[in-house]
Amino acid sequence: MRLWEAVPAPSTVRNPVSGTLDAAFQEIEEERLMQPIRKILVAVDFSAHSDHALQTAIDLAKTFGATLDVIHAFDLPIPLMTPYEVAVPDSYLNEARNAAAQKLAAAAARVAEAGVGGTSHLREVPAAPAIADTAQELGADLIVMGTRGHTGLKHIVLGSVAERTLRIAPCSVLTVKGEA
Repeated sequence: MRLWEAVPAPSTVRNPVSGTLDAAFQEIEEERLMQPIRKILVAVDFSAHSDHALQTAIDLAKTFGATLDVIHAFDLPIPLMTPYEVAVPDSYLNEARNAAAQKLAAAAARVAEAGVGGTSHLREVPAAPAIADTAQELGADLIVMGTRGHTGLKHIVLGSVAERTLRIAPCSVLTVKGEA
């Protein structure tokens, strides 16, 4: 059974602007829902949550015959501490880049081993804009990403890359709550 066959289509659709039943809007909405998923972008941060999202993305790519690109984005703050203006050593930054590249290569290898085509992308910028921008550049139909499900103070302090990505993404976003 295909995923879209498992979800019954609504018999009527309300226009979100006017709130009325609208045949023209329903036709547009049905066409949007029937767009095939051909390119998936999965965001990984190498946690157990993103590992679960990666497996979900692989399964979806196989189901839809889609390509699967893997992205890891990180933002290394380079603090300058006054009064001495001491910066983080370049060796530390290079080590972090190399470690991220190696882990990303392992994730991309997992995708290839599953028989799914795609590429990997390493971005050294804040995660949410990097994910959204890469999805736009690739023409992705779907972004898949894990979420930790923080609530309360932890959510306020740590924020949520998934939430920020949802707000700025150019396509649909599937968040997968990890089993960790």
